[in-house]
Amino acid sequence: MPEEKLTPAGSVAAFGDLVKRLPPEARVLDCACGTGQLAVGLAALGLDVTATDASAAMVRRTQQLAEQHGVPLRTLRVSWDELSDCLDGSPPFDVVFCVGNSLAHAEGASARFDALTAMSRLLGRGGRLVLTSRTWELVRARGSRLDVGQRLVRRQGRDAVVVYNWQIEQRWDEEHHLEIAVAQVASDGSVLTCAERLSCWPFRQEELVSQLHAVGLGVESNTFDLDAENYTVVAVKGDVPEPDSSGRG
Repeated sequence: MPEEKLTPAGSVAAFGDLVKRLPPEARVLDCACGTGQLAVGLAALGLDVTATDASAAMVRRTQQLAEQHGVPLRTLRVSWDELSDCLDGSPPFDVVFCVGNSLAHAEGASARFDALTAMSRLLGRGGRLVLTSRTWELVRARGSRLDVGQRLVRRQGRDAVVVYNWQIEQRWDEEHHLEIAVAQVASDGSVLTCAERLSCWPFRQEELVSQLHAVGLGVESNTFDLDAENYTVVAVKGDVPEPDSSGRG
């Protein structure tokens, strides 16, 4: 995650124009809340925020961050396939966020379609779904590789080097892997290293747009650029075709 997004205010700033247009006390869902930076930043603006994640550890971190900042928000440990069952009875949301490259953790085109369907169902008419994604076309073109950070970053008060180990498969529909290691350097020269291994199911940008239309969402804006590392799509629920199975890829 870029350093500027490692705070609640910094996370919200990335979506400043959209957030500024929201009415007071708008209902917002962050359905892949992670460490809670975005959810807490939105709640600090007075918005009615629900934060969900499939990971109990991430939900706890979001709760703790909200307490540290003294902001109210609702947290639930919910996977995407449980969203409708857990939240269908509540009023519709004005905005649903699924950011931080989270959608690639859906296990293939069918699971991704089901996740997008659940998100769409929770939006009111005119509501928006905000997605961010890696440019997987670029990731796959580079192939399997080891990316070592070219500069130190600041993590938990220490200088650190971030290393990405990409394992890229031959076919798009295969499970890919990314191992992220963070080596923190203390003032005495000692090094503390932590790592995590993630599974990803990449997708082309046009596949994502097709699936969004298939679940009843029209693309309002799309920053996709083949030469950029990431892009953002904002899709609105309105007078677009009803969902059908063609969006399953």
